[in-house]
Amino acid sequence: MEYDIKDIGLAEDGKLSVDWANKSMPVLNSIKERFLKERPLEGVRLGACLHVTTETASLMDTLKAGGAEVSLCASNPLSTQDYVAAYLVQHSGIPVHAIKGEDRDTYYRHIHSVLDTKPMITMDDGADLVSTIHADRQDLIEGIIGGTEETTTGVIRLKAMAADGVLRFPLVAVNDARTKHMFDNRYGTGQSTIDGIIRATNRLIAGSVFVVCGYGWCSRGLAMRASGLGANVVVTEIDPLRALEAVMDGFRVMPIAEAAVIGDFFCTLTGDINVIRKEHFLTMKDGAIIANSGHFNVELDIDGIKEIATATKRIREYIDEYRLEDGRCLYVLGEGRLINLAAAEGHPSSVMDMSFANQALAAEYMVQHAETLENSVYGVPEDIDEEIARLKLESMGITIDTLTDEQYTYLNSWEMGT
Repeated sequence: MEYDIKDIGLAEDGKLSVDWANKSMPVLNSIKERFLKERPLEGVRLGACLHVTTETASLMDTLKAGGAEVSLCASNPLSTQDYVAAYLVQHSGIPVHAIKGEDRDTYYRHIHSVLDTKPMITMDDGADLVSTIHADRQDLIEGIIGGTEETTTGVIRLKAMAADGVLRFPLVAVNDARTKHMFDNRYGTGQSTIDGIIRATNRLIAGSVFVVCGYGWCSRGLAMRASGLGANVVVTEIDPLRALEAVMDGFRVMPIAEAAVIGDFFCTLTGDINVIRKEHFLTMKDGAIIANSGHFNVELDIDGIKEIATATKRIREYIDEYRLEDGRCLYVLGEGRLINLAAAEGHPSSVMDMSFANQALAAEYMVQHAETLENSVYGVPEDIDEEIARLKLESMGITIDTLTDEQYTYLNSWEMGT
């Protein structure tokens, strides 16, 4: 088995961490039990490009239990937990190509290593596998039955490909499942982003002006958590409906040019490029802390801040100081990459339980329906979404009501009015 990881000697530490995560992943564990019996992915080669975390290890073990031949690389150079990579190689027999802090060339070499296994199903977090296949490995397309995508950013890319008529195989947008984006994006990102910022800086959030760029599901979660810690939250948006929602949720809304002057903390979560630019850095106060929790490291104009800096130094493991000509210092966290995975451990396992349950069941769905799916982006079927929610509630010891026959008839009729 070929693999490329930091240190196989970390495997036992990885096993302890994966076991800890599994204790909070009852839905995925129940799917794994069924997969062991039914083997719905028997003989399917599955290539995954995901954050290599303890929760991802649980997903890989579940897919292998279902019969899949799995290979894994990282979807971000800074998100790999090296002890998890070692665990997967040593204890699960899964080839992993991922090292925390790998450079760009190594990152793409690892992607190609996974593609060299000729996957039949791709599993992406950011669409790098799919985009690399379409750009450089079109020889693989004939053997691919479909894939899945985990993130908002990746789904945006895939839908753009479908709209342009260049998408060559079907994809399931796992991110669009309600049991994914309403929970993982909001509660997972909200907590893990705050966790990453605090671990990196050890700064107090309470009493600060905390600028959240965007007000999608991830941004809502961060704004909620920052406010809960006592921050004065400012939201920037380009969508009038989302901006209005932020106002109704009790936050100040203004353009980034105005927010740049007053902010103590900044965090982008938009999926777009150069959200905070050189002209904004120039107006920020001394000591401003700047982070990104969007998937790619393009939301902060890093080249722009380098242009205006007279000196740069790393003052903590995940903090780069940029000194401006007038002596002000700005601090960029995690090289502008996903701060919740660069400086922390990503989302809590209990919320990833639902996200990765969607991934596992979407892979099974792809195998079952590949022949009837066109080269487009599909949502997770509603019955899968609802089953995951039901299993999660069951694991929490929560029961809910069901419709009576009378109520069902009423909701499905038009004759009964006032």
